[in-house]
Amino acid sequence: MKIIKYKIVIIGAGNVASQLSSALKQSKHNIVQIYSKHTSSAGRLAKSLNCSFTNNPLEIVNDSDLYIIAVNDDAVTEVVQQLRLKDKIVVHTSGSVEMNILNPSSKNYGVFYPLQTFSKNNKIDFKTIPICIEASNASVLKTLQLIAESISNNVQKINSEQRKTIHLSAVFACNFSNHLYSIALDILASADLSFDILKPLIEETAKKIKNNPPGEMQTGPAARNDKKTMNNHLKMLSDNKDYQQLYKLMSKSICDFIKEKK
Repeated sequence: MKIIKYKIVIIGAGNVASQLSSALKQSKHNIVQIYSKHTSSAGRLAKSLNCSFTNNPLEIVNDSDLYIIAVNDDAVTEVVQQLRLKDKIVVHTSGSVEMNILNPSSKNYGVFYPLQTFSKNNKIDFKTIPICIEASNASVLKTLQLIAESISNNVQKINSEQRKTIHLSAVFACNFSNHLYSIALDILASADLSFDILKPLIEETAKKIKNNPPGEMQTGPAARNDKKTMNNHLKMLSDNKDYQQLYKLMSKSICDFIKEKK
């Protein structure tokens, strides 16, 4: 089936904007312009995509098929106030922002939310990324589905409430777990040990939950209610009250979860 190619403006030049625009260009869509308040980052991204860029909202072209707002959540409202695109399709990429916030910018709007953690220099295969779409009407939804399917094999129609739930769960699964990796690195570094020693453990933990419920795979002193070991760990953390408190909260949560499942 022939894939329709769309003219697209990217609003933003951060991690999501960089990765998403690259995937869209690779699928032969025409990225015509990058807009960002930050001229240097907009220029770098535009150069990699061979398109124009601007830091002036009045210079955003008005004849594209799709405008993708890929900025941090707090900035979406500010961007919307600067756009007046009548019937052009405008979407944001946020996991937690309401779709209807886009209503002032156009009568055709929606959400194009790629569920993944992004870094500018870490290339990602978009074909495996779930893309959650939502739209103000059936015509927009059809267009967003075509564009999403041109870059991903996992496109799902998700409403705003469902998307908020997905985003909340993603914060626990991704952002919080990554912060725990940072704490683990800090603890190891304090004893002049390398974080590399934990990488096989981290990989195996992630591998196990591909085919098993995470709760059934829970191990460790809290899962065994090994109080002596937990108390020893708390003593080791006595110099860092934040880590100590987090250890207590996490251990209690695991213990409570295990008890409920029995």
